[in-house]
Amino acid sequence: MANRADDMIDRRRMRRKLTFWRAAAIILVAAGVVIAASWMFRDVSTAANHIAKIRIEGTITDNRELQARIARIGDSDAVKGVIVAINSPGGTTTGGEAIFEALRKLAENKPMVAEVGTLAASAGYMVATSSDHIVARQSSIVGSIGVLVQFPDITGLMENLGVRYEAVKSSPLKAEPSPFTPTTDEEREMLRALVLDSYDWFVDLVTDRRDLTRAQVLQIADGSIYTGRQALERGLVDALGGEEVAKAWLVEQGVDADLEVIEWRERSTRSGWLGLPGLSTLAAWMLGLPDDHRLLARLGADSIFLDGLVSVWQPEIGRSSD
Repeated sequence: MANRADDMIDRRRMRRKLTFWRAAAIILVAAGVVIAASWMFRDVSTAANHIAKIRIEGTITDNRELQARIARIGDSDAVKGVIVAINSPGGTTTGGEAIFEALRKLAENKPMVAEVGTLAASAGYMVATSSDHIVARQSSIVGSIGVLVQFPDITGLMENLGVRYEAVKSSPLKAEPSPFTPTTDEEREMLRALVLDSYDWFVDLVTDRRDLTRAQVLQIADGSIYTGRQALERGLVDALGGEEVAKAWLVEQGVDADLEVIEWRERSTRSGWLGLPGLSTLAAWMLGLPDDHRLLARLGADSIFLDGLVSVWQPEIGRSSD
């Protein structure tokens, strides 16, 4: 009987210990999630003085969240300088224009430098010219200055399927070009005038922002792409290197060399239980991956759905930008 009593006491002690350690483990995990979430969604505008870093990656569109983030950086007294890290093949012409204008407003108040990673082409280069100084790697891809409009022609497929398309329009050019009808010379001329007008605007923008004449810009604005070294020779960038070189230029402009570079990330609008980030968002952060709702965009999948005038260089689907 004494042995059985001792066994019961031992089992009760074991249960209490297990309960304690289980509770402790749950508390530790919960605390870890809260700390991680607080770090992910902290308001860097209240941080100590620092150099703000903005990443512009993937296909460029009229990104309102990015424009708002740029405005917050401009309003933050803690930001003493800005590094714009670009890795983009371009995107919509209006999207590049909107981001360019937002960054120019920022550059009027704070020293700003562009750091080109793998690629800054078309609208990506347009965005880079918003900075007063552009740094690129020797093997970066830079340029592809130009504009295009693109649309499918499925008339051959419709003929094979025996499908006809009819429309009643107020004028011949209304809703043209259409993928359902062959493109006429008149329609092509209309589109060409549209493209050339935006192209002239793009060339004037580069001429204004770089130490080049319009004639010099026209020589290199034929849709060609250049390595960072070639771009430096042609005046499209100012120096070769990475973040260290970009920061060194900011220091030359009077920014404290001891300031930390802090990235201003996109604010997530999705949350889970008790306002914590969703599991997919948290898992992506813990694995060092981009937030899952931007993953496809960073892989370039959203470029399939671009519409309107486009300034983009996309070798993965065989399209150029001139």
